[in-house]
Amino acid sequence: MLADPNHHLCNMFNVLNEEEGIAYRASFVVAPDGTILAYEIHHPSIGRNSRELLRKVQAAKFTMENEGQACPAQWTPGQPTLRPGVGLVGKL
Repeated sequence: MLADPNHHLCNMFNVLNEEEGIAYRASFVVAPDGTILAYEIHHPSIGRNSRELLRKVQAAKFTMENEGQACPAQWTPGQPTLRPGVGLVGKL
């Protein structure tokens, strides 16, 4: 999490409220190739959860390093992952 006093990043990610001159509280997980893997945008009155953001970064890193794996909801490092496919339909 960081500040963006010059509004460079919030303009890039389109989260600047120009009327008020402030950015919405936003979190982005971006892959090394620039692909946005996850994002959340909140009104300035709603805080973000740094633990959940870290979990998303860890899940993104894990899935990039382990092709064909997926991290289920609330997954944390060391927990079992999933192999997406038709066999999971209706079982989660």
